[in-house]
Formats: sequence, C-alpha cells, structure tokens
Amino acid sequence: MMMRFLMGAGALALSAGTAAADYSLTILHTNDFHARFEPISKYDSGCSEENNAEGKCFGGTARLITAVSEARSRTNNAILVDGGDQFQGTLFYTYYKGKVAAEFMNKLGYDAMTVGNHEFDDGPEVLRGFMDAVNFPVLMSNADVSREELLAGKLAKSTVIERGGEKLGLIGLTPHDTDELASPGPNITFTDPAQAVQGEVDKLTEMGVNKIIVLSHSGYGVDQRVAAETTGVDVIVGGHSNTLLSNTSDRAAGPYPTMVGSTAIVSAYAYGKFLGELNVTFDDAGEIVEAKGEPLIMDAGVAEDAATKARVAELAVPLEEIRQRVVADAAEPIDGAKGSCRAGECTMGNLIADAMLARVKDQGIEIAIQNGGGIRASIDGGEITMGEVLTVLPFQNTLSTFQVTGAVMMEALENGVSQYEDGAGRFPQVAGITFAFDASQPAGSRVSDVMVGGAPLDMEKVYGVVSNNYVRGGGDGYKMFRDAMNAYDYGPDLADVTAEYLAEHAPYEPYTDGRITKK
Repeated sequence: MMMRFLMGAGALALSAGTAAADYSLTILHTNDFHARFEPISKYDSGCSEENNAEGKCFGGTARLITAVSEARSRTNNAILVDGGDQFQGTLFYTYYKGKVAAEFMNKLGYDAMTVGNHEFDDGPEVLRGFMDAVNFPVLMSNADVSREELLAGKLAKSTVIERGGEKLGLIGLTPHDTDELASPGPNITFTDPAQAVQGEVDKLTEMGVNKIIVLSHSGYGVDQRVAAETTGVDVIVGGHSNTLLSNTSDRAAGPYPTMVGSTAIVSAYAYGKFLGELNVTFDDAGEIVEAKGEPLIMDAGVAEDAATKARVAELAVPLEEIRQRVVADAAEPIDGAKGSCRAGECTMGNLIADAMLARVKDQGIEIAIQNGGGIRASIDGGEITMGEVLTVLPFQNTLSTFQVTGAVMMEALENGVSQYEDGAGRFPQVAGITFAFDASQPAGSRVSDVMVGGAPLDMEKVYGVVSNNYVRGGGDGYKMFRDAMNAYDYGPDLADVTAEYLAEHAPYEPYTDGRITKK
C-alpha cells in the first residue's frame, strides 16, 4: 500500500473510508518500447526462438497483448497510455519506420501517447505519418509547432477522454532539449515542461476536468520537478530515463508510485519488459484517495498471443537475411547497458570507439568520441549477428571526421559529463584519449587529467577527431562540434564499421583499461 507516501488531504481521505462517489481507474502504461516487437533477452537485445521456448525471454508485443487483456479484465475502468519513444531501436523501425508501431498500438487499444524525442529521429514527416495511422491522440504540450505545417493543427497539447462516466485530462510532455536529441527540424520551439503542463492543467480545470494525467517523456528527475512545481496534476506516467519504479525490485530507482505531494509518478523501465499497472481511487473532488500498483514483468509466465506472434514473424521475414548474418563472435558478453555506458567506461563503448578510431587512424585522426546514448543494447557471448550489432547501433549514423582545438575538445568532454547525475546520453565513450571527472564539482568544471597519445591535452593544438554524424551536428549538446574544421559527415555506417572491426578481432574479448576515471 502506498498510504505512507500520501500527504495532506489525500491522507485524511484515506481514514474517512470509501465514499459512494469515489471513482477507481486502472492506468496501464508502457514507455521507451523502442521497436521491441519480438521478445528480448535479459540484456535487452534479441532473444532466439529457442531461448524463448525455454522461458528465457521477456517482452514482445504478443505478451503485451495478453497482459493488457488480462489487466483490463481485472478492473471496471482502464486506460492504456504510452510515455513515448516507440520509434527506433531494431530493424523493424529501420525497415518499416513507424508503420509497425502504429499497427500494434492500434491492436493493443492505446488511449493516448506522448511524443518522445526518438519520434523525431526521421523528422516531422515520419511522425505525421505515424499520427495519421493511429486511432488515438499523440500529445506534446511543451512545444510550439505552429510553424511546422506537418504538425500544426494536428499535434495537440492535451486531450480529454471519458471512462466510466468520468472525464480524464491527458497532457503530453517531451524533453526540453529534443532539438539536441533528435531531428525535429528548425520550425519547432521547445519550452519549459512545468510551465507548459500548468498551462494545460489550468485549461482543463476551467473545462471542469479534475482528474489529470501527464504522459511525460522527460525523465524521472524532471517528473519530480514538474510534480513539485505544478498544481492539479494527479498522475505522471514517465519515460525517457528508462526508470524502473517498484516496491519489490532491488533495482528500482524509487517506489511505485513515487509520491511528490499529492502527485503519483510511475514508470515501467523500457523495451516492453514490464507493463505498468497503477490503480488509483479518486474522490468526487478529483483528489487521489489511494494509489497503488506494481509493474508487471513480461516474462515466460505471460502467454504469447498466437495471432500477434504470427504477425510479428510475418513482418520479420524481410529482416531475416540482414539479421541472421553472423559477423563475428565474442569471448564473453559485451556490456552496452544504459546504466553502464552513461555512467563510465563500458566495454561496448570501448569497442565502438576503438572501431571508429581504427577505421580512420590513417587519416591523421587521434581521438574518437561516441555518445553513450547512441549505444542501445548489450551483446551476449558467442556468435554475433548483424542483427545484434544493429540493435546496439540502430540509428544509421555515419562516421564523421573533423578537426578541433584542444580547448574545444575539453569543452566537449565537459558537456559529456555535465548531466552525469541524470544518466544523460551525452556521456562520452572514447578512444585515443583518457580523462578523469569529478561529478561532485559543478558542471563545466568536472574534467581533469586529459591525455592524448600519452601527452597532456594541448589547448592550442588542433586534433583530428572521429565521431558519428549526430554528435558532430550538435546532438546531445555537442554544439561545439558544429563549427569544426574540415568536417566530413558522410563516412561509412557506424554499425557496419563496428561489425567489421568485430570480424577482424574475432573472437572479440571485451575489456576496460581505465581510459575514463571517476574521482
């Protein structure tokens, strides 16, 4: 029970007993699904049908279909919502873009979703095509899309739906820095989340709506700030930071729900591994009387819907030839977990940075830098297929080579560790360069002991650098690279470069060597 987290009027209502006017609602939710229509392994990457039959896999749309149906049967009122980032992550997205996500979200019967930053990976056009294909509203409150003709008048800030005779207000939220994280184009302006949410809450309240749910692709930290800085928000369904909230897991970042004042915050990790199930009771004034629940793990105990499984298999046929090609093998698992590669040196980061640098070293390039957020999965030991590599590196990024001064390189490293506390994707994985950082210092003055090729970083010297075209273009806050000298952004695909490097070094032995040190 979450009573101990409720405060003020909500706590008083608990002791008063359940009044006849109370209204119960089950909020089913997902976030950061990232095109994981097929089951996944414990490493969040592909899981073979053989392992699936042995009960070793998690998630997949066929399990979600079953779990959502069963959850709806347990309650009188239910909604199903998504916290963003359905796009990007597997060959399904690379090949079909948003079409498969739209098909299965319609089949699951979603009531609404918010726009995640990855919904903008292929610009407003692909997002608009997805929106035209789905049977539910896609929301985003903290952006001005009036100058983007593909979205103006189509992408709403909030909506009202009815369930069990009661009106529910739903508000969408996307990262404030989506322009740095994706490719929304020049015509969309993103704004502060708390102010945007309060503006929509006020409009909904004037309409007589007193039960308000924010679908927030902004991260657990921002969600807590929005809850603290707004009034009238009852529930925040989170996303973006892949946060697991739970009352039973030792890996949880906080309780489910996390109460901030009278606002209940929930999040269900990522990749369809869990289905969030929050049971909320409201009094007739729209105040939360009780909020309790737990994410449901989508393990082998959840049966796969046969028709959905068959449809996923049908859609996978064109992907098989690409996916099944064995490119190398690994002596042991290569760690590409979000919690590793956005917090320090990780073995997958070393592999990718080494591969980038090896590819262009003969061009006078000395330093490789890869954003940790561009690393999307781990790879288990044994045979490595191209499909696994593409799951790790799904964005079709190309190698970019350029030149910058040591001072600019230092600025880049500082940017990389500036949001360490938030587990931000800008964390730098590197090769050819070593550095230390102290997260207790203010952002902008955390990096020290920078060495390149055995010599201290020279602020005046010009260095050759390789990264991916997303980072070179200013993604993840690396704006200092936009004006780099002699930039060439059209090198080979990063996934291909990594696969070829693995093949040359098979069996690949993952390692760390202390190139990044946390003080």
